[in-house]
Amino acid sequence: MRYLRTYMLVALVAVATSCSKSNDKEAADKPANVDVKTQLSTDNSGTVTFTATSSNATSYEFDFGNGVYQSSTTGSVTYKYPVAGTYTVKVTAKSASGAVTIKSAQVVVSAAEALFWSEEFNTPGAPDPGKWGYDLGNSNGWGNNELEYYTNRSDNAIVSNGTLKITLKKENYNGFGYTSARLLSKGKFNFKYGRIEIKAKLPAGGGTWPALWALGSNIDTAPWPACGEIDIMEHIGNNLNHVLSTLHYPGHSGGNGVSGGTTVPNASTEFHIYSMNWTASKLEFAVDGKVFHTVANTADMPFNQNFFLILNVAMGGNLGGAVDPNFSSAAMEVDYIRIYK
Repeated sequence: MRYLRTYMLVALVAVATSCSKSNDKEAADKPANVDVKTQLSTDNSGTVTFTATSSNATSYEFDFGNGVYQSSTTGSVTYKYPVAGTYTVKVTAKSASGAVTIKSAQVVVSAAEALFWSEEFNTPGAPDPGKWGYDLGNSNGWGNNELEYYTNRSDNAIVSNGTLKITLKKENYNGFGYTSARLLSKGKFNFKYGRIEIKAKLPAGGGTWPALWALGSNIDTAPWPACGEIDIMEHIGNNLNHVLSTLHYPGHSGGNGVSGGTTVPNASTEFHIYSMNWTASKLEFAVDGKVFHTVANTADMPFNQNFFLILNVAMGGNLGGAVDPNFSSAAMEVDYIRIYK
């Protein structure tokens, strides 16, 4: 009987020792130093990139906090949330032995978007007549003492090699010393709210005044400034690489617009994305995703209705200023226009 007790005691010690070794091995193999980083896309699309790191982990399982799961052996995954909100993401780091460590992170996702309208300028020739019309002539300097005469000639507006080119030229034409083009979507396309992106490269030269902007679609019954004006981007050749975004409306017309500016290195030699996020509560302007000007929108302002787009390059005038006598020609190139809602 004494031998049986001794055998059972030895067996129990052996089992305990085995379990202890197993637990020690699992503890040593358990993923440690688990870290989770999140990177939200700047395009307000709801896309988030998650990067998990850990010692001893051979795989990761991501719980995105909305019932969707995804596994990864690298620790890096990208997921697009279909609905805005605040989500608690759980990452389970697993070792080769099956030991796990769970780490949580919180992510705030802005409103997901869908492409509402776009102009890619991929068809060579004249700008798409289904999307664009023209303002022609000079119309008494367009209210700004401008010097150019707007035409619908291919010399001044043409699509080639994937971009729209609006060319300002020094030439005698109908009694004026410069020609250019002013395209507008009036009567063809308008929009209210959303985020607009315009990828463009700007002209250089003293007196040049390119603009990407919009006017209230009710301008025929509510003349400017009652209709409202949104200048998404204006650039003055005499102040190279400095762009402006401005709102004009009653009480804030002419030089009294509500304006903000920023420096854009290489604005005339490289493409940049000029954007506006427009809601019932604000108008937010950015270059390459960096916001530099925000204006609160209220019910008594004219920025709660449809607007149409305008693309043009002016010469001189109240804002363009003095013209370089050596100027011959320069073009604004527009790669695309995309509106998301």
